[in-house]
Amino acid sequence: MTTLNRSTRRRLKQLNQIPSVWEGDRRPLSSSDESDSEGKGECIVWVDGSQGVVRGIDMVRPESGPEAIVRTLLRAMEYPQGPVKPARPQKIVVCDREIQFFLRGVLQDMGIAIDYVPTLPLIDELFREFQENASTQPPQLPPQYAERLMKAAYNFWDTAAWDFLEEHQIVAIELNRWDIGTLYASVMGMSGMEYGILFYRSLDSLKRFRASVLQEEESLDKLEDAFLAQDCLFVTFDLPGEAEEDEDINLADLPASEIEPNFGNIHPLEGLRSSLFEEEALVVLIALEALNRFLRASHRQLASEMFPNLNSRYRIPIPEDSDTTQMASVKVTTLPEVSKELFEMIELEDEEDEQLLSRKAMPTLRDDLVPENSFLSIGMVSWETVEHLRTTLGDDLLADKIETAGDGLPVILIQTSRPKAKTLIEKIQAGGGVKGIFFNPGEDPFNDSSYDLGIIQTNNGEMYLFGEFMDDDPVHQEARKKWDRRCKKTKGYCGVLIARGLMGASRGNPQLQDMMALFEARSLSHQDLGLGTLQRMLQIDWE
Repeated sequence: MTTLNRSTRRRLKQLNQIPSVWEGDRRPLSSSDESDSEGKGECIVWVDGSQGVVRGIDMVRPESGPEAIVRTLLRAMEYPQGPVKPARPQKIVVCDREIQFFLRGVLQDMGIAIDYVPTLPLIDELFREFQENASTQPPQLPPQYAERLMKAAYNFWDTAAWDFLEEHQIVAIELNRWDIGTLYASVMGMSGMEYGILFYRSLDSLKRFRASVLQEEESLDKLEDAFLAQDCLFVTFDLPGEAEEDEDINLADLPASEIEPNFGNIHPLEGLRSSLFEEEALVVLIALEALNRFLRASHRQLASEMFPNLNSRYRIPIPEDSDTTQMASVKVTTLPEVSKELFEMIELEDEEDEQLLSRKAMPTLRDDLVPENSFLSIGMVSWETVEHLRTTLGDDLLADKIETAGDGLPVILIQTSRPKAKTLIEKIQAGGGVKGIFFNPGEDPFNDSSYDLGIIQTNNGEMYLFGEFMDDDPVHQEARKKWDRRCKKTKGYCGVLIARGLMGASRGNPQLQDMMALFEARSLSHQDLGLGTLQRMLQIDWE
């Protein structure tokens, strides 16, 4: 059984022990949709019964081991939620015998009594509240309109409008109902990234968002602000919730039966909401059905080289239980002038970007960080190992930010001899530590080869090549997929693990005593850094 290391025990014993009884348990969050219960996972809660406060709460995967409940307990002691101070309890009560026995083994000699009780009143009440709150959440779509909305969305998918409409080619849908005058539709998907349609409530909101995206494309925080400042209704398409994501899949290649529509609303004061209320659902339904008719009727003209000036009027039946007249007269019109204005904004920004790039020297990619003949691996280390290294090595700068999601922390392992490892660690420390890790496309024009370049960026801005991987290497492709999935689970956190023991049995499998440093960092996107495809120069340096 896994036990606490001695330094952690000493640290916990230094906490003030308070005369209180804590309740602890892990339970699945119930869901009205049984098929979604696995996706929701289990909730671990630690409650101080004397003060009536939740000291720690975590969501974990159902298959997570009993160590998860200990991790939440330790955080409840050292970094409690709410207005309470760090402390350790005098007594812990649980309603699960297995948890009781496990905690007794882990917390022995800590001066904490661990008892079994059949019920936990505070946690029972807490989960009842969770359940009540979940049951009061509105459905994504009003039930009376859901079937027809889904059908309209799938019909839109079948039109594949992104094959002939770009995002800046705007179509106006005049409703004059439900406090909506005209919606301005922008189709997403020609770039092959996100598929769907945005119905802006005003032309001003659409233009402001486009301008903001072009101006702030290098700042993720500002992009998020611009995204939430939109005033629109939306329909997007994705894989079903239970389907495993695969970066190699282009959704546009899938039939309607394999994708799932999602509906929602964005407003500067409301933010993002993944559901529609009744009037919103009616607006989207009528607009979507009118647009579908327009796309079917005008497909050939819209697919022409020039965005044409077209308009049509349709009578769309309104659902009988909407308390309105039975037919809606909807006018659909293309807006070539608006589309031209938006396209000119893009062209102007592209010209400015090209001028800026021509003034900037490409950053140098150095290859003098990783010692020659080092063993390199793209993998992960368990959270228990991470905690041990933080305690023994003191590398815990990001410990309060990283959520222990997934099986462990994704890491780049660099294993070399002890002297070279020490030099490597000193060089990274001199650069202020590791800022990020990313993979960038590279090519060798001399032999027509393409690569996936592994790059480490230190906090002083230097970029170092740690590995060149052939694009068509199936082993590397699988390792990259696992790396991306793991980084997604940790919300972008990863690390560089430096170990000794290049020769012998520990090669490629360093033990705890071989691990000399762990630098925690962020997984970066090569698109954000804007390096483009790097080329090998004179068969020596990548620049």
